[in-house]
Amino acid sequence: MNPLLEPLRSRYASWLGLPAEDTSDTSDENPDEVRAMPIILRIERAEPPGRTALLEAAAAAALAVCLDERAEPGGEWAEPVHAWLDNRIRKVARRARGAHWQAVLDQPGITIEVDGAEARALVPGLVKEAPKEVSRLQISGSELPADTPGPAPADVPLLMLNPDVPMTVGKASAQVGHATMILASLLPDAELAAWAAKDYRVAVRTPSPGRWKELCPIDDPEAGWRDNRVIAVRDAGFTEVDPGTITVLAQQPGTSA
Repeated sequence: MNPLLEPLRSRYASWLGLPAEDTSDTSDENPDEVRAMPIILRIERAEPPGRTALLEAAAAAALAVCLDERAEPGGEWAEPVHAWLDNRIRKVARRARGAHWQAVLDQPGITIEVDGAEARALVPGLVKEAPKEVSRLQISGSELPADTPGPAPADVPLLMLNPDVPMTVGKASAQVGHATMILASLLPDAELAAWAAKDYRVAVRTPSPGRWKELCPIDDPEAGWRDNRVIAVRDAGFTEVDPGTITVLAQQPGTSA
């Protein structure tokens, strides 16, 4: 298991077990020390990307930054990535197009492209110190119409959006990024290496309410992982959804559940 993601692995089950109101408790947090990973979504006016493809790109990009060799001990990204992972894992999705998209390409991070959709995850840092090329980008308004992506490939992780919880593409981008990170934290080295060889690609889909209820491991996260290889993302509720909401399930391939 990857040591860089140990903070996530050690907190996963206890986070799911918190009372909903405690997931958003920031009473012990210094506002000047709040860190976040910016996820920049390329949404051009003339040719916007597909919603599903953009979410799949964002999910892969967020994990790619965390597991890049530059984030390993001694690497140029090590300190900011480790400082972020040791605290609350926040992501902020922003939209960019044209010259503003080109400007963020100069910021340290990784861009992933899926079926023409591009998302760039940047190295996390203090929110108050975000460069102007990032802070000037809009957070709101990042919405795209629903699409019908077809059957999910069987050889990549499946990220399932909660069918009862509407989310903007910006909110969903952050949530699927959380999902890939939690999933990666639980994988043995061989499976993680195989996923890395595929550039951390995933399939994002919305299951039926019945399938969601069947797989959601909120009552027993250890059994959910052991029996179905499913993990859950539980949101703190700062934006769009109520505290404690399960927003995404991620299932590692190779299970018959």
